[in-house]
Amino acid sequence: MTPTARKILVIGGGFSGMSAAIELRKQGLDVDLIEIDPGWRSYGAGISLGGATFRAFRRLGILDEFLRQGHASDGLEVSLPDGTPLAVLPTPRIAGPDVPGNGGIMRSVLARILAEATRASGTRVHLGCTFTSIEQDAEGVEVGFTDGRRERYDLVIGADGLYSKLRETLFPDAPKPRYSGQAVWRAVLPRPPEVKTAMMWMGRVKPGLNPVSATEMYMFITENRPMNERVDPKDFPRLMADLLADFPAPLLQQIRASLNADSQIVFRPLEGLLMPQPWHRGRVVLIGDTVHATTPHMASGACIGIEDAIVLAEELGRSAHVEEALQAFQRRRWERCRMVVENSGRLGEIEIAGGDKEEHGRIMRETLMALAAPI
Repeated sequence: MTPTARKILVIGGGFSGMSAAIELRKQGLDVDLIEIDPGWRSYGAGISLGGATFRAFRRLGILDEFLRQGHASDGLEVSLPDGTPLAVLPTPRIAGPDVPGNGGIMRSVLARILAEATRASGTRVHLGCTFTSIEQDAEGVEVGFTDGRRERYDLVIGADGLYSKLRETLFPDAPKPRYSGQAVWRAVLPRPPEVKTAMMWMGRVKPGLNPVSATEMYMFITENRPMNERVDPKDFPRLMADLLADFPAPLLQQIRASLNADSQIVFRPLEGLLMPQPWHRGRVVLIGDTVHATTPHMASGACIGIEDAIVLAEELGRSAHVEEALQAFQRRRWERCRMVVENSGRLGEIEIAGGDKEEHGRIMRETLMALAAPI
């Protein structure tokens, strides 16, 4: 079947946008990608990933490179603050019997892998560039750019993230990002030999570790923080160390003593967003964090954004009409993305309130089972 759109613009060079470009180029479509950051950088420390994400990586063709540069293992080890083991939670091998169900990688490394795959796909990448105008009619979209160009496209895909300029332009009444009442600290550290898979300790705050390579790991600590206030970066090591004071586990105390200005500490208030349907207007469609930004409680934000890209490319390839393809995309994605955003948000609410641990565990199990289902 002749594709419904031959010339496509992707706005945003993050994980979702790059994935869309890669998948659309597989169909021989003409793809431009614009990214406002001239350095095409990815900010943050490590990122935790699950089996559903690895399944998406296999589809994109980057799984082998991820396994070479990142880390994959099985199970999540959960302990009490003193290090007493509580459980090892299973992480199903969703991507296939040969691929572990859990893992991590530095965000910058994953971004580089995807950027290389995007360029190799034949996508035309324009860095340090964004749009100045979007004007559409029934047949296409004319876009003005900050570099002075004007181009006409059959379809525009918005993947410019939580603070999307395109969402504000297209849907001025759309909801704004909402602070969750929690924040997460992340640091990059040398990986000791005993850290073989993801680990978590249950206490007043929620610290965890995840290997991101053969030699490095990242630590994350989720804390309840009623006010979304700025924190001075010079205080990061001290404040992060203070959060570990109530965890006598030897490994955590060893890490606590090692935190310093070289630990690549990142502090991030946790915000979320779920935009109501529709996610498209005419020939402009939004994907990823632009419409469904989630807190990291299910480690699935990158996963559902990359899945958006895969499903959108599938529907564009099988439909004779743009509107038909975009409706089909939304039908396939709405419930899955809503579930992740709302369930992740509920997990945070339970943690803030010191609520029902049984409900917390049930939500995690049900969400993981749903994510294991085909997309």
